[in-house]
Amino acid sequence: MLTTIWGGRKLQPFKGLEPTDEPIGESWEVSAIPTNVSIVSNGIWKGRDLVSLIEEYPNEILGKAVNEKYQGKLPILVKFLDAKRDLSIQVHPGEEMAQRLYGKRGKAEMWYVIDADADSHLIVGFNREISLEEYHRRIAEGTITEVLADHKVKPGDVFFIPAGCVHALCGGIMVAEVQQSSDVTYRIYDYNRPGLDGKPRELHTELAAEALNFHVGNNRIDYDRKDNCAVKLIDYPDFSVSLMDLTKPIHRNMLSYDSFVISMCMDGDCVICERGTDEKTTLKKGSSVLIPASIADYDVIPVNGKSRLLEIYIDI
Repeated sequence: MLTTIWGGRKLQPFKGLEPTDEPIGESWEVSAIPTNVSIVSNGIWKGRDLVSLIEEYPNEILGKAVNEKYQGKLPILVKFLDAKRDLSIQVHPGEEMAQRLYGKRGKAEMWYVIDADADSHLIVGFNREISLEEYHRRIAEGTITEVLADHKVKPGDVFFIPAGCVHALCGGIMVAEVQQSSDVTYRIYDYNRPGLDGKPRELHTELAAEALNFHVGNNRIDYDRKDNCAVKLIDYPDFSVSLMDLTKPIHRNMLSYDSFVISMCMDGDCVICERGTDEKTTLKKGSSVLIPASIADYDVIPVNGKSRLLEIYIDI
């Protein structure tokens, strides 16, 4: 749980935790980022950190194909975000730039809107194509927000944000975020506000200029919601994401993907029951689980008649 200047008070009750007075903005659910590595909370590996486990059992956890493609690294980071205030206007670099400057992966991501106050909105992309020269001029003038695409949102909305796409989560919205495992972000504009230390936060307008895609794209994902099946939301080379609205048990045999599976529970507790061993894991609302590739054949059983989950994996 990370304290941020833009965080709110929704994540603690969402995750069944005691409320605090701190503005909590992020819960990193499954992470192998060196500064914030996930610790296993149940089973035979309880208490172990995810990075050392993957180093010890790379094919079993990641899947052989995923392990080979990503050189023994978990390629995905998943989070819950709660924005009481607007986040900074920002952009993430693509693969070439991130590798060249930092030796890291690029960063594409997606948002699933879990909760949104009335009249909530967020920013994804430009509302018209602009030039590099106009970008620099608007940065100097403080008018960059005038050319950003503003989207009204409601629970259930989905947005895909490729590397190079300008974006900002805005106040009153809680989302599930799925992204490539990278921590490189360039701030473009931060509303001239101070950070938690009382000082203005650093901006990265020149690096952002190199990373930005100034063309206009369609980033809102349309889909048809159906009960008791996996509805594909995102099919991207570095992560695939499906939505499951369950009112009865469902069998998920994911072994053919040769990939780990991450399930994020957004509403209604459920039980994940491994086929073959009948080992059961309770997945509560606001929590997430990584299912190793070697045992990705299981049933998902709603506890109280309904459950809503995101299912994330690599489709190589």
